[in-house]
Amino acid sequence: MTTEFVYATYIKSTPAKVWEAITSQEFQRQYWGDGISADWNKKGSKWHKETSGACSIHGEVLESNPPKRLVITWVDAAENSTSKVTYEIEAIEDLVCLNVVHSGLEAGSNTAGKVAIGWPRVISCIKTLLETGKPLNTWAGLDMNHDKDAA
Repeated sequence: MTTEFVYATYIKSTPAKVWEAITSQEFQRQYWGDGISADWNKKGSKWHKETSGACSIHGEVLESNPPKRLVITWVDAAENSTSKVTYEIEAIEDLVCLNVVHSGLEAGSNTAGKVAIGWPRVISCIKTLLETGKPLNTWAGLDMNHDKDAA
């Protein structure tokens, strides 16, 4: 059985700036803690995120339509599970609606637990960073190896 998580937030920004926050290593380091290596603008491009020098998640760009839509596969190296993340960016007057849908997760898996904890923090940090210019301490007080079991 699979599950999905859907997150929507409204950001006082532009679609181009939200796209940059999602795809730029400079921005990513401020909310992921590490940069993610990828060419987000190229379908078929491989991406990976290293944590403590080891590849923790990786995948492939399935669709890239800047600054409106990005679809990627998400492989959790620890579980060797594959899911999909879709970012949709929509301008609404002077706001941007950012929708992040993480689908195809095995219900009850460690990956699903980490996703349930991680995405709200990441998306909150993107919003704060774009609106104030200052990042949140995204991972403050969180032990992903411990807290994921509580999700």
